[in-house]
Amino acid sequence: MKTIIGVSALYHDSAAAAVRGSEIVAAAQEERFSRRKHDPRFPAAALDYCFRVVGGADKVDAIAFYEDPALTLDRVIKNAIDLAPATEVAWPAAAASQLGEKIGIMERLGRTIGPRATGGLFIVDHHVSHLASAFYPSPFHTSAIVVVDGVGEWATTTIADGSDRTISPLTQIHYPHSLGLFYSAFTYHSGLKVNSGEYKLMGLAPYGQPRFVGQIRDHLIDLRDDGSFALNTEYFGFLTSEFATSERFEQLFGVPRREPESPLSIVYMDLAASAQAVIDEAMLRIARKALNLTGRRSLCLAGGVALNCVTSGKLLRALPELEGIWIQPAAGDAGGALGAALHVAHKHYEFPRHARLGHGDGQSGSLLGPVYSSAEIEQALRAAGLTWHLVQDEASHTEQVAEALAAGMIVGRFDGPMEFGPRALGNRSILADARRPDGQRYINRRIKFRESWRPFAPAVLAERASEIFDLRQESPYMLLVADVRKELRMETDWSDFRSGDGDMLKVVSQERSSLPGITHVDYSARVQTVDAGRNPRFYGLLRRFADITNCPVLINTSFNVRGEPIVCSPDDAIQCFLNTGIDVLAIGDFIVFKSEQSAEARSKEGSIQHEPD
Repeated sequence: MKTIIGVSALYHDSAAAAVRGSEIVAAAQEERFSRRKHDPRFPAAALDYCFRVVGGADKVDAIAFYEDPALTLDRVIKNAIDLAPATEVAWPAAAASQLGEKIGIMERLGRTIGPRATGGLFIVDHHVSHLASAFYPSPFHTSAIVVVDGVGEWATTTIADGSDRTISPLTQIHYPHSLGLFYSAFTYHSGLKVNSGEYKLMGLAPYGQPRFVGQIRDHLIDLRDDGSFALNTEYFGFLTSEFATSERFEQLFGVPRREPESPLSIVYMDLAASAQAVIDEAMLRIARKALNLTGRRSLCLAGGVALNCVTSGKLLRALPELEGIWIQPAAGDAGGALGAALHVAHKHYEFPRHARLGHGDGQSGSLLGPVYSSAEIEQALRAAGLTWHLVQDEASHTEQVAEALAAGMIVGRFDGPMEFGPRALGNRSILADARRPDGQRYINRRIKFRESWRPFAPAVLAERASEIFDLRQESPYMLLVADVRKELRMETDWSDFRSGDGDMLKVVSQERSSLPGITHVDYSARVQTVDAGRNPRFYGLLRRFADITNCPVLINTSFNVRGEPIVCSPDDAIQCFLNTGIDVLAIGDFIVFKSEQSAEARSKEGSIQHEPD
């Protein structure tokens, strides 16, 4: 059985993935090991992890890179020439990014593997990598596939047809016309970080009103009925400068770029709402085009824009003919590593798709990262000087953690394989009772050290999800937004918000439903449905919590603080536990209570240094 390694690197979110035959056996982002968020560097540690899983580098038959550096360089050079001399400021940085490590990337990858892989070096087109990552692990035998991101080599949007192990691209939109770059422009103008702050813009949108949609449609983007679109590049800065927007962008909306970390005023909330509304409409048109072109009734998504779970939830509601939607959990560039490996497995080696096809999906719950033994965990606890309880009986362990959650404690859960992708799915998660009225504010302030307005996602028992949310399919990877059912909602008062100073805490502090910890201000939630097949231990904890409380929902947020990657190792988890307001650390077979630690250990709480994200 052939073993194939896929690599994405040198832009953002570097990663490595391993596929044996057609089965995904390992995948991880470099940031989890390096502790540098969105680490773009060569993924040496992630590769080492994949090599350990497959038995060593000498067991690798092929290695694939997720894009063609020569074609990317071609775009950069042509852009610089066509727009000269306006590009003289942007050219040095663009040239350095393409003429540096990327030029020699295949030679470096070749050196990482043994002679067994001679002739097994592959370059895979960027959007082909995304297409493969979306379709091959999906539960569908046939499907329309849509990839939308910032830019690959030239493509920014691709529609393809998937059937068994064949993917057939049908139509594309090319740079500089890009929905990803469009959304990033609003991210930048709102004072958020491009390539990491887009999800914050999405969370900000429900506080605003989409009053700028007309201006956006009239000046920035031409949305066509056939799903195609074109940007008016005079309003954007990415072609000729290092900035996402131009002076005309600022003049159009009559508001300067917000200074990062400064207070958010209503106008930026309205810009976020407007950008989200336009993305929703653009993606709806593209999805309709994909379904019509292919004649399929299932849809697979990848590319960074596919991580906009608000849009994906709206696609599901707006397209009644859509029988199912599946989104690659690592839909951004990290997932390109997986897609490159899967493309080689199915296209070059002609392996059939994984045997689980038709029974869930082939992503293994996206629990594809490192696992740590009890001995390694105990060593880390001992080194930190902590007091702990060893509870090897799974039922007893589950009972104690569920009771702690039911008592209102905040639990950091570290168990089994680490998740691949930007979402914590229970194994590297901070958990809390979704009924807790102050849960959102408390966890944001005391644990995540981030803005109090940002929402949290629910983890819900799959079989009871329909009791809580208006959702017509499973959402195991937390990539679909659905509304909390009307009978669970509570009235909120917005009267002092827009007429006053736009203080979001006036809205956040109100209970919006019987599950205030996971209900956003527009009564929506980014849902994770939890089933016994993908993650039996986390399912068991949620089930026991539901038995105790008759509430099948927990707050589930990633086990990290603002500006840091999700924890990977026991040491990472312990440091986050000690430096934040987490009450209980459930780590492997061990349970650690903050209240039982020494005064010195407890004094570390709140001392963590965190960077803006």
